[in-house]
Amino acid sequence: MNYSYPIEETWTTEEIVDVIHFFELIEKAHEQGVEAERVLKGYKRFKEIVPSKSEEKTYFREFEARSGYASYKVVQRANKAAGNTQIKL
Repeated sequence: MNYSYPIEETWTTEEIVDVIHFFELIEKAHEQGVEAERVLKGYKRFKEIVPSKSEEKTYFREFEARSGYASYKVVQRANKAAGNTQIKL
């Protein structure tokens, strides 16, 4: 990994850790697969930190530009999957 995660200086340490964890789940979904339930739980926490849809899109675009991993597609696939179903892109 030779890129940084999109974060805000105004977030607390806990919020930064939670956002990074969410983006790590996105990476894992692309690289080896992850349970849909874990992605949805991480996304729910991400939305508590970033409630604005426009800000969410900005962070998702930044992350994809830096990493090549599409967050929206992972969340979309997790929403369609059931519970502990493994998802992989």
